Amino acid sequence: MQTNPSPTTPSYGSLVALGDSFTEGMSDLLPDGTYRGWADLLAARMAAHSPGFRYANLAVRGKLIGQIVDEQVDVAAAMGADVITLVGGLNDTLRPKCDMVRVRDLLTEAVEKLAPHCERLVLMRSPGRQGPVLERFRPRMEELFACVDDLAARHGALVVDLYGAPSLADPRMWDVDRLHLTSEGHRRVAEAVWQALGYDPADTDWRTPLPATVPPRWVARRIADARFARRHLLPWIGRRLTGRSAGDGRPAKRPELLPYVPYEGPRA
Repeated sequence: MQTNPSPTTPSYGSLVALGDSFTEGMSDLLPDGTYRGWADLLAARMAAHSPGFRYANLAVRGKLIGQIVDEQVDVAAAMGADVITLVGGLNDTLRPKCDMVRVRDLLTEAVEKLAPHCERLVLMRSPGRQGPVLERFRPRMEELFACVDDLAARHGALVVDLYGAPSLADPRMWDVDRLHLTSEGHRRVAEAVWQALGYDPADTDWRTPLPATVPPRWVARRIADARFARRHLLPWIGRRLTGRSAGDGRPAKRPELLPYVPYEGPRA
């Protein structure tokens, strides 16, 4: 593995990203219908600083922490990348029934397996959108983030605090499904991780909230709420009740640690 020649000019030669839809890149949609996301943006920037840079993204939408441990962790550990990012467990906290003891145990297992096999392990406190839908889940989310902080302290991992960033709590940073960040949100996450890894900032204001605007009128809000419920909330609840996931049968985005090239979508 490579070492850092200078604290201001990191020289990481490889990146592996683990997780769910957040790391897969939904809803940062490209013209060809594929998703980009913060991990791809980060890899592109790291590749510009390191010839021969390699990148893998094992994330699959809808994955629970147990699935991430079973399907991604050992694969990532065997790759021996310089940097590994792990974001998982949030999907578990959003389930009607959630065993937080099991979630913490599985996250601990993941970190204990990954930390010895990379130069830098990056964990995150995931961003949280303002709004009533997620309010009931916030105690679970914050319990998960407390576990992330504890594991990072014990294993020397970095923690990127997206949950505490005012800009990412703004509803305008979230797609119409209210579960995934917009392209601008993903850009800010990439910047946050970039800076946490020690690279020179390109945007020192990524935490800064968007300028205030006149809020939509009551009728417009109710129409938007009804559209959201019909198109996104009800199907999401249906999958939860039937034990299905949007990622069922879907392969990893970039399953091998290979020289970085821009994502061109699934092969025919």
